[in-house]
This record gives sequence, structure tokens and C-alpha cells, in this order.
Amino acid sequence: MRGAREDGSLLRRSARSRERGLGARLERIADRWSRDFSTRIEEYSFLGDHPLRNGRSPQLGERLEVTQHRVTLHNFPDSLNGLRIVQLTDIHHGLFLPLHAVMEAVELVNRLEPDVVALTGDFVTYSRAYIEPVAEILGRIHARYGVYAVLGNHDFRVGPELVARALRRQGVDVLRNRHVILRRRADSVALAGIDDFRYQADLPRALHGIRAGVATILLSHNPKIIRRASQHPVSLVLSGHTHGGQVKLPVVGSILGGPPEKKRFTAGWDRLGVTKIYVSRGIGTVVLPLRYKCPAEIPQFHLYSRPKPPIPHS
Repeated sequence: MRGAREDGSLLRRSARSRERGLGARLERIADRWSRDFSTRIEEYSFLGDHPLRNGRSPQLGERLEVTQHRVTLHNFPDSLNGLRIVQLTDIHHGLFLPLHAVMEAVELVNRLEPDVVALTGDFVTYSRAYIEPVAEILGRIHARYGVYAVLGNHDFRVGPELVARALRRQGVDVLRNRHVILRRRADSVALAGIDDFRYQADLPRALHGIRAGVATILLSHNPKIIRRASQHPVSLVLSGHTHGGQVKLPVVGSILGGPPEKKRFTAGWDRLGVTKIYVSRGIGTVVLPLRYKCPAEIPQFHLYSRPKPPIPHS
């Protein structure tokens, strides 16, 4: 019995030691945030010898990844092959993400020389005081075909009209249940946007008037729209909202609870039917001012038409 008690005591001490070790590691990450966010980029995924690989990081916590994605879409026009879309999401400007970090993120976006920039919501977290400053910085983004935004759940809690108005004043086109057509010569692509899934999202209204056969890209803060989007002629959905889990613990994984089917569409690529979806981890944080095993992300998408099948010989 004594040996069993000693073994149990050792196991408990070992468990407490592991918990203290994890807690200390999380504290160190949080401490890096408090020291003026002064971290370097640790990794640029899939960039190879891209000139941004060894640049300095937007001061966004543990690390920042600029991820590159080549995407083929059904009905995408050949004349727009190579169209570059940069997505910036879940900024959450406030106490956890100061304005100079947003400024550096914007500078990085501009260095990617995008054709289109998609801002997919949650510009602020709780306070209206941060709306105008973040909008002014986002107004400095340059893109060949424009900068487009949709609102997130936090934007609705703070004041959707205030957020939309501030962005529009800075030249950002806020797509509230509507779409625009991007044209090159006789070809076109539809870019649609909806309000947050839990507030005033109206997908049929956003897609109304898009000609049959036109490739359609949908901006939606919440990835849960995928089930509805797959029932419409939507080619690609760009979302955020989940922060990719933000904190991913050993063994248990993401702090997002629930069964595996509830955790689907929380980060990266997936598809439902013919509709592809990408869920970005975003750059900001909520609840805790840290990320763990889930780095901040700015994705860039290079869009192409599907290769045409060869014409069979008669």
C-alpha cells in the first residue's frame, strides 16, 4: 500500500510539474506581447526565396506566417489567371493589438502587391474608440482592383454602422449583403460579401444578379456560411472568426470545444460540394493576449482557371 501511495504521489507531482511548465511557457509568450510586441518573423510558409521571407515581423505575438496558396476555380476566366487576393482578418485592434502593429501588417500587405484585398471582419473587439484609428490605417492599403470588407460579430456588437461608415470614408468598399463585379476585358469575376452569420447575413441578396456561370468569391466572417454557400453557385469562400483555435494545447488540441464535426471549418482548407473554403487564423486575439501553436496569418491566394481537358481527336 505504501508503494502505491508513493507511486500516486509521484504521478500527481509529475502532473503538477507538467502543468506548471505549460503555464510558465504561456506566461513567457504573454510576456513577449507585453514587451512592445518585439518579435521577428519566425516563418513565412511556402515563400521559398520570396523577398519577404527574411523581413521584420508585424509585431503580432509568437510569430506571423504569410501563407501562399495556388487555387484553381471552376469557370474562372483565363484572362484573370494569377489574380492575387490578400486576406486580412480578425484584427481586433485594441489593448491586445496596438495601432503600430496594424500599421506594420498593412505595410506587409502592400509589399505583397495584391490585386484585391479582402478584409473579413472583427476590426475592433469591444470599444468604439478604436474604430476610426484602425479604419484610417486600413485606408492606406493599395490594391489594383480595390479593398473590400465585410463585418464580423464583434463589429456588430460595437456598432456596425459606425464601423462600415469609418471604413467607407477611407475608401474601403464594405460589402453588406451585396456583390461587385471585377472585370478584365470581356471576362468577369463576382466578389460578394455578407454580414456576420449570426446577425444580418443574407446570402441570396448578396448573390442576386450574378450571371450563371460566373466564378463567385464570397467574403464571410463566419465560416459556418459554407453549408448555405455550397447550395449556391459559390466557387470560393474566404472566412476568419475562429482565429484557428488561437491556443492549441498538447493532446487536447484547440481550446475550441465540442465533437470533431463541430471543429470542422476552423482553420485552413476544406470544401463542401464544389465550394472551396479557406479559414484564416487572422492576426488578432480575444480573451487572452496570446497565441500558442497557432501563429497569426496573412494568406495570399493566386487564382487560376482549371486546365481545359484536351479535345479528343476524331
